[in-house]
Amino acid sequence: MHYIVIEPHRSEYPRPLRFVKGTLLDIGPRYEGEPGWQDWYLCSCTGQEPGWVPAQLIEPISVGRGRALDDYSAHELDADPGQLVQILRPLNGWIWCRRQGDGELGWLPAEKLKQLT
Repeated sequence: MHYIVIEPHRSEYPRPLRFVKGTLLDIGPRYEGEPGWQDWYLCSCTGQEPGWVPAQLIEPISVGRGRALDDYSAHELDADPGQLVQILRPLNGWIWCRRQGDGELGWLPAEKLKQLT
């Protein structure tokens, strides 16, 4: 499914969190902000800065600890209006997508995209 970017987006995280399935995670606070961006947790793992992780990818193993259920990258795309993206996975108000042209993968807020008809 293809979408067009309707509002600019710039990442605030120059070194996004990345991990592979099975990585142990320290689970921090749940995101409290934009409506519709529910179930994101500030997580960290060895050697990386904290990043936001969707709850669906975290297996809780104890209080404040979890295990990654899948490979993950918190990379956000920098995008401008008019750019086209292919939707790969929507989660909690954000969409993991591939930008047409250069094929870069990353997250964009769903409200900044419009489906092409």
